[in-house]
Amino acid sequence: MTRDDQATAKILTNDTAVSPEFFGATGSQNAMIHTADSRGDKPTHYKVICISMYTDDLNRLDTMVDTLKARGLTKANRSALIRYALGEVDLDAVPKGL
Repeated sequence: MTRDDQATAKILTNDTAVSPEFFGATGSQNAMIHTADSRGDKPTHYKVICISMYTDDLNRLDTMVDTLKARGLTKANRSALIRYALGEVDLDAVPKGL
């Protein structure tokens, strides 16, 4: 086995390759990452999801967020606006061809 092969094998079998240090977390950041990982706690009040949106719809959403921020709603963001819109939907008014 060549020296490069040995180095590659060491990285692939060593947990430090996926450690916070590998990605540059240091000091208090590192402590926070290890604390969260060691507890095994995961948030249960939300989930991160991925959705597809047409670029025109995304631009419209971003324009709405920018408008809300300009009105002083500094915490406005895509997620918050979508959550608000969900609360305003009248299911009886949704067209059948949705």
